[in-house]
Amino acid sequence: MRLNYKLFVFILVLGFALSACGSPAPAPQAAAESVTLKIAVLPIIDTLPMYIAQQEGLFAKHGVNVEFVPVASAPERDQLVAAGQADGMVNETISTMLFNKEKVQAQVVRYALRPSENAGHFFIIASSKSGITDAQGLKGVEIGVSQGTVIEYVTERLLQAEGLTKDEIKTIAVPKIPDRMALLASGELNAGVLPDPLGALAVQQGAVIVLDDSKHPEYGFSVITFRKEIIDAHPEAIKGFLAAIEEATTLVNGDAKKYTSVLSEQKLVPPPLLESYKVPPYPTAGVPTEEEWNDAMAWAKEKGMLPADVSYADSVNASFLP
Repeated sequence: MRLNYKLFVFILVLGFALSACGSPAPAPQAAAESVTLKIAVLPIIDTLPMYIAQQEGLFAKHGVNVEFVPVASAPERDQLVAAGQADGMVNETISTMLFNKEKVQAQVVRYALRPSENAGHFFIIASSKSGITDAQGLKGVEIGVSQGTVIEYVTERLLQAEGLTKDEIKTIAVPKIPDRMALLASGELNAGVLPDPLGALAVQQGAVIVLDDSKHPEYGFSVITFRKEIIDAHPEAIKGFLAAIEEATTLVNGDAKKYTSVLSEQKLVPPPLLESYKVPPYPTAGVPTEEEWNDAMAWAKEKGMLPADVSYADSVNASFLP
């Protein structure tokens, strides 16, 4: 009996050992590292899906923390990103090209806002005192823009599409949008370019829309860009961020009126427009085409902003789109 008992214990222990080897109990998984992405944001309508994603808990759902870093101007935004104090931003391809003119520092990962039918992004506005009502009336007329930016690029391309020659297109530097609006209202500036929704506000105050980019979405779009260092270090966070943006885009496109309070709280739309403003449709997952990139790059080179070509393949990354 003693022998049989020892044999029984031996077999029992061996069985447990073999069982443990064959089917190990799952070890508790360590929680995935939580990444916080800092996004430099201007008070522009382009950022609405980001705020909706935050409000609706979509970033958390996709495992990423997002911190918004408010900025007052595009130069301030670019400085923060260049200094590593922000990881991503809403900007334009020309801005990304300037980041990458010597080495690849940033990559476009998605469209942010793209003009569409009946929903322009940039507007060439004439003062009510100018008498200008169409593109032909802008021949030789100084148009207030922020020079060396997407606004100047869109202005020139839209007027060229209307048949104006380079010699007939005149722009003048009025970098600050409030100054541009004030000069238009007073008649000191005959024409200027404003983004949505400030174009609508100028019209409400008596100005006239001469042209907008709704028929030429290849020029006036904005993009979401991240630092290459962040993309390489935290690819899953970028995927999660874009998945959340995609869901938020579906929400706002489905029922924009639901988010009127966000427009007000984040100062994306001036108070006089809140009741009447129509939120534009936001683009679904996609990145700028190589043709779009090359056209903006050719313009920037012509202006002396870029010494050489900047690689589309190195600067636009669609691999994180849902």
